[in-house]
Amino acid sequence: MWRRRGSSRRSPPPPPPLLVMLYASLCALGDCLFVTDYFTRTPRKLNAFNSFASVELFHFHVPDDTVMAVWNLITFKEQGGTFGDSCPDHNVTVYFRSGAPPVINPLHTHFPRDTVVPGSFAVTLTWTLPNRTTGAFNVSSPLPGDWFLAAHLPKDEGKISVKGLYEECQYLFQPQLIVQRLIGIAVLYPGYFIDQMIPVHNRSALYKVFIPSYISRVKVQLVNCSSRNKSGDSCPVVLKIRARAPPVHNSSALDCREWSPCELDTPLPAWEQWYYILVERYLSNADVYFRIGVQITDCSKPNLSQEHASPSSSLNMPQSFGMAMGFSLSETLPVADLPALARNGSHLRASEERVVYLAPNADPNKCWPIRPTLRNELDTFSVHFYVFFGPNISVPPDRAAVFAINLMPVLDSGGVLNMEIKLNMSTVKGANVTVFGCLNHGMPLFLRENSSMKCESESTSGFLLAVNASSNITKLRIPYPQTGTWYLSLRSLCATDRGLEACANVTAEVYLRSYLTPCINDCGTYGQCKLLRTNNYLYAACECKAGWDGWGCTDNSGAYSYGFQLLSTLLLCLSNLMFVPPVAVAIRSHYLLEASVYIFTMFFSTFYHACDQPGIVVFCIMEYDVLQFCDFLGSLMSVWVTVIAMARLKSIIKQVLYLLGAMSLSMALQLDRHGLWNLLGPSLFALGIMAVAWTVRTVRRRRCYPPTWKRWAFFLFPGTMIATSAVALYAFVETEENYFYIHSIWHMLIAGSVGFLLPPRAKPDAKVTPLKRRRGCGYQLCVNEHEEMGLVDPAIISINSICTS
Repeated sequence: MWRRRGSSRRSPPPPPPLLVMLYASLCALGDCLFVTDYFTRTPRKLNAFNSFASVELFHFHVPDDTVMAVWNLITFKEQGGTFGDSCPDHNVTVYFRSGAPPVINPLHTHFPRDTVVPGSFAVTLTWTLPNRTTGAFNVSSPLPGDWFLAAHLPKDEGKISVKGLYEECQYLFQPQLIVQRLIGIAVLYPGYFIDQMIPVHNRSALYKVFIPSYISRVKVQLVNCSSRNKSGDSCPVVLKIRARAPPVHNSSALDCREWSPCELDTPLPAWEQWYYILVERYLSNADVYFRIGVQITDCSKPNLSQEHASPSSSLNMPQSFGMAMGFSLSETLPVADLPALARNGSHLRASEERVVYLAPNADPNKCWPIRPTLRNELDTFSVHFYVFFGPNISVPPDRAAVFAINLMPVLDSGGVLNMEIKLNMSTVKGANVTVFGCLNHGMPLFLRENSSMKCESESTSGFLLAVNASSNITKLRIPYPQTGTWYLSLRSLCATDRGLEACANVTAEVYLRSYLTPCINDCGTYGQCKLLRTNNYLYAACECKAGWDGWGCTDNSGAYSYGFQLLSTLLLCLSNLMFVPPVAVAIRSHYLLEASVYIFTMFFSTFYHACDQPGIVVFCIMEYDVLQFCDFLGSLMSVWVTVIAMARLKSIIKQVLYLLGAMSLSMALQLDRHGLWNLLGPSLFALGIMAVAWTVRTVRRRRCYPPTWKRWAFFLFPGTMIATSAVALYAFVETEENYFYIHSIWHMLIAGSVGFLLPPRAKPDAKVTPLKRRRGCGYQLCVNEHEEMGLVDPAIISINSICTS
């Protein structure tokens, strides 16, 4: 039987065909009780890859006891709210990693020195339909816990597009996860044997056992195995074991046949993890009976007395099992008879009448005590791990010094784990001493004398560090480390004719520094460390500039030189001096308000571009956001006042339009500074006002306005062509590579067009002039002259003799 669970009322989609094909094999595991869970994420817009800051990260959680995980990858196009059938087909690359975000390098750039790159899986999706494509990524027996997906589009050509100029093609990505997990898996307890049977209709039986800390070996034993059939007694079975996830069928394992005791030995197992044991029949058509048990080797107790060992002291089970739940082992384990193990020399002790307990053996090569570290959180992804009585650490010649560094789940996986070791040369006393360090996740590894200098075993691998007299400092960086416990084992060995051996009477001292940072070296001089968020998960990534690239912005293969940075800064800043001629023309024509706007634009555009540089040639007189706002406002106001001035409106109307334009443009820029209509809207509105004013004058005067052909040929036509060319360069030609000189040309063209389009000084009205007003006489003067001369009777003075002004 199988069940489905989900939070939505609607039924989830049917499982993919691959899961349907797996039902038969899953039914062979025990009673075939499993649950299908369905998870989905909201579609997100994908971006072209420039750095990890441009990828879309998705976070999933795979439950325990999962036997199959299938990611359904859905990608579709949109353009203007409809299906993007005409959008180009760009491949979508998706990366998968368990435990932490994937560390990707699609541009094949150089990683910073002393940086290790964790592995990940990658899938490339191609388009099968004009506007939609799907893909699948299957993982058999996935590791439980956090899984991360990173998706992106290929790197583009770096074109700078104007927002709103055309409907942009959007590529949306939505991952879905379907998992199938088993329920009711039988739990084995270390040291106990139980009787089990695989019925004829089942293919295998699955068990799990929890491995505590300080265990150096796990041995799975299968004894008293028999197969009841007509052909005789035989026991053809296969044992398989895997940490954290159930093993799969048809994988390599140890074959056990012909009644011989079957053992599966796992040295150096992972600590504090579940191990899954699969007992699979091998060409048998009858019921298989066997007795199975797990024996562990405790390396922390070399003098362990098997006669006085207690089950509770060695199991160290999670609180959801064993005595912590208030029930005894005798109530939960099935009946088991005493197996015959005399041939391998193991000692058994019956702790219950029908339960067999096997006391844990002691490892002659004992593991050394592990010293914890103190966690000091300073900020987001800024954590220091302090060693008690450190940071100077003594490494004795006869044993290893082991330290544990605990990374919090989810919280610490989005940063960089840094490890630094420095040898104190005064403590080696001239001896040829080398201090080796093994950094491993899950369990410590110890270097032995005359062994290969590799931090790896059959089940795990780590990172090797070494310091000596010739190189007394070593560093290691792990971007996006897996959470959990990391172990650092330090061992001092001396070089002799027979190889590396334990040093005699030389105690080396090293300086240990371990800490967590958001980015590697804060992304250096040519990068910016950004904190990013996807849902509730926080991570950090570098965003490089000035042509630098790489995970830590240390790849200078395409970097800009200092001379190029200086030249680009001077071009963008000095090109604004082209506004000096328009300012002079405006002042000469008595357009003082317009001239002040041009001066404002020239000033803030110069200092904005001096602050906006990607390299080290940067100069900021105030905050970047303020400079950007003033630059955009000055540019739009220059266009606005120029066109309104060309309309030749009355002074009061022009002043009102200037004030309304300034307030409207400020509001529009605060809403969206990069929108197309922030530039076209005010310009078209001002052109409309100018067109109406020119049309009214043309109708009243019954001749075209402006009236002279020279004004059209030598000023309006060249100014319009220059402004049109500037807009075309800004909208269609500008890219990230040519930005420095194309945008400088834009500055010069816009300033030059203003000089051509600004109208000449307005001529005064010929009918009424100040000079004529001064030549006339006033009303009182004319009347007084007639009265004094007595030429006429004051009572009959004609109104026509009064002078008018």
